[in-house]
Amino acid sequence: MSTSERENEKVTKKSCLKALPLRELADVEVIKHELAMGNIIILKITPLARKSVADVKIAVNELSVFVQSIGGDIASLGEERVVIVPDFIKIWRPETIVPKKAPTAA
Repeated sequence: MSTSERENEKVTKKSCLKALPLRELADVEVIKHELAMGNIIILKITPLARKSVADVKIAVNELSVFVQSIGGDIASLGEERVVIVPDFIKIWRPETIVPKKAPTAA
């Protein structure tokens, strides 16, 4: 199956919003597969965080690299959850507003 055929298949299939727990590092492969299928993931990281914060960092870094490679997006939803979306969805982030300096008398 060519790349364009796979892309057309993704467009014709319905995407799902899935809430998944991250229990172990092996779950990363399942999450990558779900994203490749065009699904949106809300990932609860606390089950793995209770065991190893270092493993959570490894998993999130690996997912970040993967998401960038497919053109998707990833963002934190507080301390316990991460949302990960495929390439056809972007996560809205508020713009950082830089306060303007008041004019000074010269």
